[in-house]
Amino acid sequence: MSRSRSTRLSRRTVVPVLLVLVVAAGIGLYLFQPWKAFTKNEVNEALPAATAAASPSAPADPSRQQPNPSKKELANGRFVTHEHATSGTARTVRLADGGHVLRLEDLKTSDGPDVRVYLSTREAGAVKAGLGDGAVELGKLKGNLGNQNYTVPAGTDLSKFRSAVLWCERFSVSFGAADLSTAKG
Repeated sequence: MSRSRSTRLSRRTVVPVLLVLVVAAGIGLYLFQPWKAFTKNEVNEALPAATAAASPSAPADPSRQQPNPSKKELANGRFVTHEHATSGTARTVRLADGGHVLRLEDLKTSDGPDVRVYLSTREAGAVKAGLGDGAVELGKLKGNLGNQNYTVPAGTDLSKFRSAVLWCERFSVSFGAADLSTAKG
C-alpha cells in the first residue's frame, strides 16, 4: 500500500513541475526567439529619388525615378560590432526636397526579436552603455542584410548626433553602431 501511495504523490509532484517547465520554456522561446539566429532577411532599397513629372492626366509613375544631383551626403561611418557581429556603412543624406534619411549600406548583422534603428548623441563605442539622452528612434530594422533607408523626422538637428545604432529594445543592448563623421566634399 505504501508503494501505491508514493506513486500517487510523485505523479502529483511531477505534473505541476512539468507544467511549470513547459510554461518557462514557452516564455523563454518568446523572449529570446533563438531561431532568429539562423534567419536572414535581406532588404535592398534604392536611395530615394525625385520622380519624373507626371502629366496632369496620368498619375506619377514611381518606376520612372531619376537620380537627383541635389542630394548631399552629410556624414558617414562604418559599423562596429557590439553584442552581435555587425558590419556595413551608415550615411546621413539630405534629399532634394530638404528631407533627410539615414541609409544603411551593405549591412550584415544578426536578426533579433525587436531591433530598432536609432541616432544617438553618443559615439559608437559609448553606446554599449546605453543610447544616451536625446536618442531618436527611426523605426524597426527592416532586414538584417542589405541596403535600407530610414526617414529622419523633420526638424531633427543632425549635427547633435554622433552615431547610428542598431538597438535591441527587448534586451537593451546594441547590436552594433557606426560613428557618423562629417562627409568630405
